[in-house]
Amino acid sequence: MNAEQALQLLRSAQAVRERSAQLLDLGLAGELAHFTVDQARLAEVAQFTAQLTRERYPDLRVPPHSRFGHFDAGGVPRMAALTRELSGLSALERARRLTELVVVSVLLDAGAGDAWRLRFQEHGGTTELGRSEGLAVASLAWARAGGLSSERAAYQVDAAGLMGVTESALAAAFQVGHDNPLVGVSGRVLLLRELGRVLGARRDVFGAGGGGARIGGLIDTLLARADQRSGRPTVAASDVLSLILDAFAEIWPGRLRFPAAPAVSGAPLGDVWHHAAVRGEGATDGLLPLHKLSQWLCYSLLLPLEVAGISVTHLNGLTGLAEYRNGGLFIDGGVLIPRERAVLATPHAVDSELIVEWRGLTVALLDRVAPLVRATLGMGTDEQALPLAAVLEGGTWAAGRALAARARPGGGPPLQISSDGTVF
Repeated sequence: MNAEQALQLLRSAQAVRERSAQLLDLGLAGELAHFTVDQARLAEVAQFTAQLTRERYPDLRVPPHSRFGHFDAGGVPRMAALTRELSGLSALERARRLTELVVVSVLLDAGAGDAWRLRFQEHGGTTELGRSEGLAVASLAWARAGGLSSERAAYQVDAAGLMGVTESALAAAFQVGHDNPLVGVSGRVLLLRELGRVLGARRDVFGAGGGGARIGGLIDTLLARADQRSGRPTVAASDVLSLILDAFAEIWPGRLRFPAAPAVSGAPLGDVWHHAAVRGEGATDGLLPLHKLSQWLCYSLLLPLEVAGISVTHLNGLTGLAEYRNGGLFIDGGVLIPRERAVLATPHAVDSELIVEWRGLTVALLDRVAPLVRATLGMGTDEQALPLAAVLEGGTWAAGRALAARARPGGGPPLQISSDGTVF
């Protein structure tokens, strides 16, 4: 395996799945440093997830897990309003602006912390939202106001607009203050600025260089690369992920870089971490890729791609998301048991082996729980009837939140994470 092949492997969902499965196999054998695995409890977790899925979607027509679903938080039909506002644009321009909105919203969807809340007047009443939904609605309002556009255009995001973001601007958009702290403000600002810089530099993906380059160029690039043979453009989910991981590679702060090699020397890896038990060939040994935000973005791009007339195939090639709601489901559900209970009471860095192990086990367990959920719902082994993306939506994310609310005041995750605002 040469350096280019190794880099592409680490930027693949296949490697996320296979290396996470390694950790689960070790956990089932009792050979992991931080967790033991009680596989017998997985059926209970699947039963609870299936029950919640049926309650939330009685007809079992479950959409894929998507950031767009969070915009209607609190039962307010903001997506319908968004659709009306964009209705006068061409399908391709609508797709570009939806892409720009959702990319920014996903990148801002790292843990908000327990204390932060968004409060606003809407439809004659006061709404208060926290965590992921609050971040979603705040980012929606920010983009609608043109706060990320150099032209102040609604739902348009360009390089100059992103590079002009300041901590005070983000704090105002998210109502951050001494009595309403948001985790990782500086990290989020850095991420947006770096995104703006990358937009201007990557003409091959985002088109026009400089400050006018827009995130929506992703749609044009995917359309140009799509398979046109069936009469309708199609792209594989793995190709969408590959483009995102390549195009956005430089935005991630302070992460691992691939060892020096011709053409890829110092290539940033993003959501890839060291774990001593993970095996791989050559320089990839000991590295566990997870790509949570990037895969979350892939799922969330399904709507803009549909608007642009592009079909996404092989969606189950992507993995579950290694984040604290899905991970919390397995700890609170008794499947994952920390070897030392004291770790539940202290904060941990995102690159600590404990957190990396937890996240990898989460990905592998989502693959195990998905068929059990389908079977419980009477769908047999039909992955197409309830794809993994729908199991997450139905689903494991909501079940993790529900168990957290039962277990702890405020519903925080079972493990405390010292977040920089760019991972969770």
